[in-house]
Amino acid sequence: MANHPDAKTVRAPLKIDSAELRIVRLPLVTPFVISTGTMTEKVFPLLILRANGIEGYAEGVMDPEPDYLDETVTGAMHVIRELLLPQIIGKSFSNPQEVGALLSRWRGNQMARATVEMAFWDLWAKSLDLPLQTILGGRGEAIDVGVSLGIGPIPQTIERVGAHLEQGYKRIKLKIKPGHDIRMIEAVREAFPDAHLTVDANSCYSLADTAMLKQLDRFDLDYVEQPLAWDDIHDHAILQTRMDTAICLDECIRTVDITRKALTIGACRVINIKVGRSGGYGPSLAIHDLASAFSVPVWCGGMLESGIGRAHNIHLSTLPNFTKPGDTSSASRYFHRDIVNERLETVDGRMPVPHGPGIGVTIDPVALKAATLTEETFKA
Repeated sequence: MANHPDAKTVRAPLKIDSAELRIVRLPLVTPFVISTGTMTEKVFPLLILRANGIEGYAEGVMDPEPDYLDETVTGAMHVIRELLLPQIIGKSFSNPQEVGALLSRWRGNQMARATVEMAFWDLWAKSLDLPLQTILGGRGEAIDVGVSLGIGPIPQTIERVGAHLEQGYKRIKLKIKPGHDIRMIEAVREAFPDAHLTVDANSCYSLADTAMLKQLDRFDLDYVEQPLAWDDIHDHAILQTRMDTAICLDECIRTVDITRKALTIGACRVINIKVGRSGGYGPSLAIHDLASAFSVPVWCGGMLESGIGRAHNIHLSTLPNFTKPGDTSSASRYFHRDIVNERLETVDGRMPVPHGPGIGVTIDPVALKAATLTEETFKA
């Protein structure tokens, strides 16, 4: 298990002086197609917490519509604005765990709670003048990176796989859906017999598709990600007994308790940890350690984050049980212009960990202003 010693470092409590909450819109370089639909832009809440002249940053990973999970941007903005921020503005906290415990009184809304909790972790690390990686218990100068490729024509997919393998990416993840699965995977595997391949269904199959899903066993995939319903670990446990290929759970892993139950009943052999989906760093660290206790490897999934969320994901991925390449690929694959000054780009399939205190990136005020749809300020 990871050692997380520094999150409770003794120091004077931090008093939250104010907060800034924005809705930010970033057009995507190319449309991103998965089984639930097509994304042409990333719209997300951006939260800035301020204390003692320091700023902590985080972004929400919920979508405008409830097509990934049940949280939405509109709903999360209400929860953050009306429920969560009033709990912390003007109050002092001795460590991030105190913030997490305070916010845990509210049921569900993991993504909204994560937005606030993660911003405080960044603020806290900066107040200690330490990289977030250090207080999380991570190590290393860079992490292995995979790439996630959206649904498209088979010839184009083969070209994109080849291009990303040439760039050194350590894993290729192919999005699949009914009618775009076996033939496409077969063609890619034939073209790249030695590539590290995974597939992601985003919950679009059921146990009635077991015969088709069992065919995936012949393609030497590292795992198949979230083939069944977003909230059903029971059916995943049944499917795992019928397949040789490991199942990786994504959408299902929303809480520590659900993770424990999934591991106990054998619903998966790999776990995708998304800090923004799981309620923040407190739950994510617990999920990481729980998976390690079950000898189940983890990796960090992406939600098309800007440089703020991407930096958070990179720091989380330095923990020891993150042994599989994550979705922290180059930001330039997604956005013409990010909202941070630092370029988060892979080098030979490795993503450098941003240097500096906290998450190690700074906001580009001009880019942020251009991308901002709405802005609100909250003071004590």
